[in-house]
Amino acid sequence: MSSSGSAKRPNFLVVVADDLGFSDCGCFGSEIQTPNIDALAAEAIRFNNYHVAAACSPTRSMLMTGTDHHIAGLGQLQEITRNSPAHAHAPGHEGYLNERVVALPELLSEGGYLTLMSGKWHLGLKPEHHPIARGFQRSYALLPGCANHYAYEPQYDDPTTEPEKFFETATRALHVEDDHYLPRLPDGWYSSDAYADKMISYLEERDEKAKSKPFFAYLPFTAPHWPMQAPKDVCDKYRGRYDAGPDALRLERLESLQKLGMVEPGVKPHPMVMTDGTTENWNELPEEIRQASCRAMEVYAGMVDRMDWNIGRVLDHLKATGEYDNTFILFMSDNGAEGASYEAQPIVGDSIQAHVHKYYDNSLDNIGRGNSFVWYGCRWAQAATAPSRLFKMHSTEGGCRVPLVVKPPMGAKGSAGVITDAFCSVMDVVPTILDLAQVKHPGTEYKGRQIAPVRGRSWVKFMSLLNDTAGAEKPSVHGPNYVMGFECAGSGALRRGDWKITFVPAPRGPQRWELFNIQDDPGETNDLCHEHPQEFDEMMQLWKEYKEDVGVVGVAGEYPAPDVGSQHALLDEMEDPYAWIKYIGRPEITPEHLKTAVPPA
Repeated sequence: MSSSGSAKRPNFLVVVADDLGFSDCGCFGSEIQTPNIDALAAEAIRFNNYHVAAACSPTRSMLMTGTDHHIAGLGQLQEITRNSPAHAHAPGHEGYLNERVVALPELLSEGGYLTLMSGKWHLGLKPEHHPIARGFQRSYALLPGCANHYAYEPQYDDPTTEPEKFFETATRALHVEDDHYLPRLPDGWYSSDAYADKMISYLEERDEKAKSKPFFAYLPFTAPHWPMQAPKDVCDKYRGRYDAGPDALRLERLESLQKLGMVEPGVKPHPMVMTDGTTENWNELPEEIRQASCRAMEVYAGMVDRMDWNIGRVLDHLKATGEYDNTFILFMSDNGAEGASYEAQPIVGDSIQAHVHKYYDNSLDNIGRGNSFVWYGCRWAQAATAPSRLFKMHSTEGGCRVPLVVKPPMGAKGSAGVITDAFCSVMDVVPTILDLAQVKHPGTEYKGRQIAPVRGRSWVKFMSLLNDTAGAEKPSVHGPNYVMGFECAGSGALRRGDWKITFVPAPRGPQRWELFNIQDDPGETNDLCHEHPQEFDEMMQLWKEYKEDVGVVGVAGEYPAPDVGSQHALLDEMEDPYAWIKYIGRPEITPEHLKTAVPPA
């Protein structure tokens, strides 16, 4: 496809990293080698104030629909909903893209685009919820939220134990291509390589008719989501790089962000919150703990490095075919860095540790290989989200503020190498792409059913104003009184201009609402609710309106925490997709089993 002709509708390439921290790319202050993302940023726009949901599938539902995830069907992660009676039957918490929304690829496909996907879906496990059912003409998709990056799957002695229920979505690389499951992945398979390979093959396989169409290519990686795994030669590039520990890395990243102008000098970062059950002082940890932790961080860096290399392969392909210039390219993370240390969780800790010890080899020299299983924990995560507070699963800036790079297509205005502080969100992506594609959103009705309207705003005009250096005021995407709410896993927040209220559940927060001026206090360190009671009351009223509008069940403490008995009763009552996930794709399972989504006896 030729890239000449300014009137020609652009192509789109949307790249999503999984659990990537704010400062994990070189162009956002990292020491990790990301030359391809950095080169893209040099001719693109870096967004310093871009916000998403605090977890992956909620964000992905907003990315696909342009509306709030509580409306789109992913009010919570399905992994949470299935264990919570309070959420399981609430509208907007179905665990898949529901019929109250229309998906972006549906509209683009109907608007004459070729729609392609390769990577993580996490928006529905059943056939009627797969990418091909929501507008993708070709798709190669990981269905659950995560998996072993090498498709290594232990043979369990007892697949009915509690740890195995946790690992059923954390090891099995369950994929579907178009309308069929893939029972086995090829030898030597590695997630980031495979997703880039498949996207390039989809682009290469286009016939002349397909090449006459513009394309929408969605490339959502599963890196750097746990388990930490990457090719050894890439990980070895970072051997010893993190021996000084996460506190030193945090300071280094903050200094880099200040040099880039992304963090004001003298900003107060939020103090580290220890959630891994260990002492706050890194140097007091046993030597073997520190060595294993540093090795996990080296592998994490290797995962980001390898993802960047694969992004470069896709970009090189577009350049070789002459399609790069007329392609709108977006790179983002789906949420803040993952700070969980599941082996330290009081509910699953001992059993998870025993399970990992039994089925995986986490010896120091084996960390990062396919048969290892490690996380990197809260310390490294907070190095990546600083100066912000906390990380994924919290509606703090650390959980919801992520890196974004946008390269406009040929003919669309936008200053190369610009860094903008304008507040914007993932809900803006759909209207931006539709605007550039000259495709109209249907509003509130689609194919005879009522749907939610788009809540975001197109960036096209905003990007054109970035070129206007004569303007006295910096351009903005949303007005000063624009309101956006957040809620995930019982942690809530709401923004209006520079003001933000935040609710962080115990024990990582005070389990009450706090008020912050994010412009002055991006680390959310100084609660102003008593100093500005009127502002606080107004924000709380806006929260109540948002909660009712989109269907938030509540923040922590507003609904009962399920006990084991209620969880089991719930799973007996409802059809649980994770109860049969281990069966699909197996050669002994018949199509009838899959249609009814009931595992064989």
